[in-house]
Amino acid sequence: MTQRILTASALLALALHAAAGVSADDAKQLGTTLTEFGAVKAGNKECSIPPYTGGLRKAPAGFVPGSSTWADPYADDKPLVRIDAKNLTQYADKLSAGQQNLIKKFPNSYYIDLYPSHRTVTYPDKVLKVTLRNATTCQTQKDNLAVDPACRGGIPFPIPRSGYEVMWNQLLRYIGDTDVITPAGRTYIVDAAGRPTLTSEVFSRTEVPYYQVDLDDRDPHLYWRTYSVTRAPSRKAGEVSGLMDFLDPTIKPRRAWNYTPGQRRVRLAPEFSYDTQVASIGGEQFYDELFLFSGTMDRFDFKLVGKKEIILPYNNYKHYFNCPTEEEFLPQHANPSCERFELHRAWVVEATLKPDMRHAYSKRTYFLDEDGYGSGMFDAYDQQGGLYRTSFNMMVQLYDVGHAYAVKNLTYDFQKNMYSMVGDLAKGGLVVSTGTVADRDQNPDAIVSKMTVR
Repeated sequence: MTQRILTASALLALALHAAAGVSADDAKQLGTTLTEFGAVKAGNKECSIPPYTGGLRKAPAGFVPGSSTWADPYADDKPLVRIDAKNLTQYADKLSAGQQNLIKKFPNSYYIDLYPSHRTVTYPDKVLKVTLRNATTCQTQKDNLAVDPACRGGIPFPIPRSGYEVMWNQLLRYIGDTDVITPAGRTYIVDAAGRPTLTSEVFSRTEVPYYQVDLDDRDPHLYWRTYSVTRAPSRKAGEVSGLMDFLDPTIKPRRAWNYTPGQRRVRLAPEFSYDTQVASIGGEQFYDELFLFSGTMDRFDFKLVGKKEIILPYNNYKHYFNCPTEEEFLPQHANPSCERFELHRAWVVEATLKPDMRHAYSKRTYFLDEDGYGSGMFDAYDQQGGLYRTSFNMMVQLYDVGHAYAVKNLTYDFQKNMYSMVGDLAKGGLVVSTGTVADRDQNPDAIVSKMTVR
């Protein structure tokens, strides 16, 4: 398989500072050679990536509405090839450094089953309409650290010209207009001895006000809000924490908060950012790598490398809903038989630590799905340039409600020889609400007083 990278210059000129969208002529690509949201509409020459034909909107046989699980529409697919230590060289140009390292590190047990590719991501017409408008009008501000609130309601940069714009697309990806609830989302770490440990079980509720443009009570600068109530382990039961992120973090930085039953008060938690370790994940993820990236882009320079055909975690229905917890974990890595990988085009962004900034990483390389931005991977490097961690964010298309869901992820720590799994839904599944919660009922005091656990 030959390597094919579209360089950033081949796509469009790289823009590092604020700009009022692309030209009208460039925007004409949307809906013609590009989809309305900016992905290449055609398949590739080898036909290993299909053309985009509207995504997956029809539920397969076996789907039970309201069951909190989604039937696998591709359960009968067979792997095209198994990539392992024997044929790694043949497929190396389609794999990240982290994927290659896992195969080399565990040659007798780790492999990647490559399945047929299905471009399943969909968007409602109202989101596509705003996205088309955003192409020529949306802009970054404050040296790329902020986005104009006028962009709300659509993908901000369907034809991105910088790494910052790609990362804003990832932060502002479409995950629905209403709340997504996990009644009992679980997180595990597996230590160097191969022992899995449940680090948290939480009820969580997440919304994206960026797409709730019809609600008058939402702060137009608030783009993402989530909170979680811990149910297990028992020593942490009753703890509540929340995060709120804003389109201009220079004037409205992340508002993070925490409540512990012992103190019986809500306190702000500004430390829930950057490379602070997430306690509920056993310290095996930083706050700024939740869902691949989370927070403010002021500590790194984000360079758009281009677009690349690469093997991504995709349509992971088995991993989300059909792989029992006891089968998910092997001593050194997650069970490859639960995983599904497909060949897709991805935006490649290199994030390099600025000379005057501090972080545990010196560099991260992101691979983000051109269709949905939720499916993706990153490789992170320490201050000596060694591979530190790699993370896989897995997606499923929620075909009955018309949007993708991409929260479950695996992160491998190559320095500690450990790995973590976030977002296990084996207990309780996933609920997409039919409505929204009033803004006044989502402030920390209201959440803690009502303890909205169902």
